[in-house]
Amino acid sequence: MAAQRALRRPPGLLLLTLFCLLHLGASGSFFCTCGASLSVESINFIPLLDTGQGALRDHGTPGQPEEVAASIQGVRGSSVELACGSQPAPLVVFWSFIPLGSLIPQPVAVTNGADSKVEAGALALGAVSLRNNSLVLGELQESARGHFLCQALHVAGGQLHTAHSHFSLTVLVPVSKPQVRLSESSPVEGTSVVATCAVREGTEPVVFAWRHQPPRGPEESLVGVTERLFQLDPVNRTHLGWYVCSARNAVNRLSSDEAFLDVIYGPDDPVITLDPPGFTEEGFWASEKEEVSLSCLAASNPPSHYAWLRDHTQVHTGPTYTITSASRAHTGQYTCLAHNSRLDTRTQTTVQLTIYYPPEGQPSCAVLPTSGAVTLVCTWPGGLPAAQLQWEGPRGTGPTALSNVTWSHAAAQLPSSSAFTCTGRHAALARLALCRVTLWEPLRTPTCWTTATTGDQFIVLSCEWPGGEPPALLSWLDGQQRPLGSGGSSRAVHVLRAQGDLAGREFTCRGTHPLRVPDAHCRLQLEAPQLAVAEPRVSVLEGEEAWLECALLGGMPPAQLHWLGPQQLPVEPGTSGFVLHPEGAQLRLGIRGADPAHHQGTYQCVARNTLGNSSQSVVLEVLRYPAPPNVTISRLTYGRHRTEVQLQWATKGPGNLTGFLVQRTASVPGPGAGAWETAAGDIEPESRARRLGGLDPGVLYAFRVLALNHRTTGHPSEVKIPADPPFSAYPAVLGAAGTGMVVATVASLLVFQYAVRHPETFPRLCQLLVPMEQSHQQRGSVEGPEAQAGGETLSTIPGLGPAQESTDEPVNVTITVTATP
Repeated sequence: MAAQRALRRPPGLLLLTLFCLLHLGASGSFFCTCGASLSVESINFIPLLDTGQGALRDHGTPGQPEEVAASIQGVRGSSVELACGSQPAPLVVFWSFIPLGSLIPQPVAVTNGADSKVEAGALALGAVSLRNNSLVLGELQESARGHFLCQALHVAGGQLHTAHSHFSLTVLVPVSKPQVRLSESSPVEGTSVVATCAVREGTEPVVFAWRHQPPRGPEESLVGVTERLFQLDPVNRTHLGWYVCSARNAVNRLSSDEAFLDVIYGPDDPVITLDPPGFTEEGFWASEKEEVSLSCLAASNPPSHYAWLRDHTQVHTGPTYTITSASRAHTGQYTCLAHNSRLDTRTQTTVQLTIYYPPEGQPSCAVLPTSGAVTLVCTWPGGLPAAQLQWEGPRGTGPTALSNVTWSHAAAQLPSSSAFTCTGRHAALARLALCRVTLWEPLRTPTCWTTATTGDQFIVLSCEWPGGEPPALLSWLDGQQRPLGSGGSSRAVHVLRAQGDLAGREFTCRGTHPLRVPDAHCRLQLEAPQLAVAEPRVSVLEGEEAWLECALLGGMPPAQLHWLGPQQLPVEPGTSGFVLHPEGAQLRLGIRGADPAHHQGTYQCVARNTLGNSSQSVVLEVLRYPAPPNVTISRLTYGRHRTEVQLQWATKGPGNLTGFLVQRTASVPGPGAGAWETAAGDIEPESRARRLGGLDPGVLYAFRVLALNHRTTGHPSEVKIPADPPFSAYPAVLGAAGTGMVVATVASLLVFQYAVRHPETFPRLCQLLVPMEQSHQQRGSVEGPEAQAGGETLSTIPGLGPAQESTDEPVNVTITVTATP
């Protein structure tokens, strides 16, 4: 601002001060020649350059030491203040500037303390101004780089002296924002890439730093890389990512934007994984019916395109091939093909997939009895791979094997109820499969029986001893304890040809078990059947139920029982009231509703086996009930309309009664008469009368009554035809008389009422019933005042007699009464 004020001062301003002209002496130093009364605007500068030491020296004051220029640094765009010595109140201060690479000084500014002037050309250095004696350079420019000289003239001891200050100004330039330049932004792996950090300007020295940000993972600094150029030779996939460079000098530090280096590579050999994981020596395995996913990954940039082949046939496109429900048919080789479309390169990997499946069902445990020992057998065949089986017992674990494992124990060391477990393991099953077996001896003893084949040609000896683990071994022995045929487990059967000499022979079934000492036995003896009946003679009343009982006392093989009827034919149950009821060794014959005609006679119970026959007889006697008393009809009459009859009867003589039976026929008994039919049955024995309806009035009926004692029917009563009911006029006469009286009463009341209302018609009758005045009053009360006035007028007319009061004809009333019988 002081420089601008000096420039605006009037050019005629005189400074009463000395001036100094600098010139180059013989030694190359500046010398000053002074004068007086010079204007500030008239000061001239003669540029001189010390070519010897490169520094400005002052020889105005002999004896002073040479002064070295002070180094000052400034930043472009900022401000710098250069102070001109420490002398108080100089008369004149001159500032000059020598650019780098030049020998000619350029005036900058001058001041006498009150006024100042800035040279117009000094504006290239920046915003130049004077503050007291100091030179202020604002908005510093790079052109201000060079040497500044300050010369001051002052009076000391009555003499003029000069002082000067030398400055070497360095202008620092901040670095501009760096820019990363890649020689190839998408290089192929293995080639060379040069990265350049370009800075447009900045004062040297400039120090560079590089940072790398991979796609995954933390940012990393590239240690040791401080140059503008950064070379990757050869480039690989680890160099892929974003790169940032920073430039730093004495003034500032700036970083560039990110530059992405996209390294093209691959595909590598694919890596195949399985979910859920399962590994074999050949490749992978998976369980049957579960979802299986084969995933393929081949490192590549750009990402690979995948295709799946199964046994050289493409089955899927994409990185993951999923089998929803694996089956045994999915076992095979699977190949993953990876393709890089940028480089048009391909790789592939093949794996073997095996589908495991467990054996069907569960492990099967069994115990095989051997001589003095017990052998445990566990089997679980099938499956891929074979199941691993292992026995465990009360005293620890036993052997292990695939699909089939056995374990033998001495029987003497095993108490009853010893439990053993076989554990099955398979890779395709999440849980263990188990089967258990518990050793125990069978209960009780063996059971023996015999049967005969069809046609009684052979006898089958059977022996059974159920239960036990292991099952007991059974075998048949003859009377001399010699074995018959081969034995069996839990059951033994031996067949003999049926012969008569077998009767009385004894056979033994022997049962052996590892936990049973001594052996158990059962015996049987062959014999012909024997029978017995409960009662040889059975009597029942007619209609009751009879039971004939027959029991088999012996016989081996067991005999077949059946009954023969009185006609020596087999009794068929369900026919003719026969019922067969077998109970163990008994066969009961029931006869329901015994009838002498069909059921009475001799019955035989027959038993037969392969060694003989046996029979017993039972006589059945069916007794009738006593005859009931006789019956007579005491009354039989038709009803009013001949559609029903009223029947009454009476009994005569002794006898038991259980009911009555009424029969009728549609015609009178005789030749060609109709058959008797039941008109009423199930009549209580206390009843002696019955009303029977449903008759046809045009048919002549005959009736009879029979007495019943259970199923015994008494002699029929006499046959009678219903009689007509007797005539009775008394009720008809009473009815007719009553009806006539009612009709006469009603008619009389009607006549009397008419006579009262019309006295002129029946004057005599009216006079007998009611006096005339009362009659007129009644009529007046009925017909009103006008009628009363008229009546009085008629009665007062002279010469009108009773016979002339009315000309109406008499009324005749006829009452007819009809009586209906």
